[in-house]
Amino acid sequence: MSLSQVFSIAISMVFINNFILSKFLGLCPFLGVSKQTKSAASMGLAVIFVMTCSALMTSAIYAYVLIPLHIEYLRTITFILIIAGFVQFIEMFIRKNSPPLYRALGIYLPLITTNCAVLGVTILNTNTFFASPAGPGIGVIYSVLQAFFAGIGFMVALLLMSGIREQLELANVPKSMKGVPIAFIVASLMSLAFMAFGGFRF
Repeated sequence: MSLSQVFSIAISMVFINNFILSKFLGLCPFLGVSKQTKSAASMGLAVIFVMTCSALMTSAIYAYVLIPLHIEYLRTITFILIIAGFVQFIEMFIRKNSPPLYRALGIYLPLITTNCAVLGVTILNTNTFFASPAGPGIGVIYSVLQAFFAGIGFMVALLLMSGIREQLELANVPKSMKGVPIAFIVASLMSLAFMAFGGFRF
């Protein structure tokens, strides 16, 4: 594992291939939870945890169970079951330890189960890191790193969006544009801005 590869994964997942602003995955919680910075930060941390842990479990199962048994075609259903298990754990933990936060996240917390960004990063990992001759161990490590930085990118997008939407509450926005319409416009402009990172060379 090289430091340059880790740096490349970090920059790619946070800026260049941001799952929300470049791949347009996970837009439901992005638009639903980004009204307040506190709930956006909490959702971001939850997504980072789920993505990282799910990547560890799914990549290990893919490398040491599905590939040796030649049942790679079961990866999608296997990955969904693992992700659902982690989301249920987080939901129970937050509901017990922070009921106000649980109410603030609302329906978007269990929706992490079907968040296509979480499933997308696990599938991207298997497509990217398990075709090389480096061995399954290095593939698992790179998968976890990629999922972690993808979660960081997800959180960065959420926090940026929540900060902008909080300021928009104080702005003189036309009545017909308030709420979801202006949120879509802001998301589009953010996506255009993040396209500039595609010119990075390192």
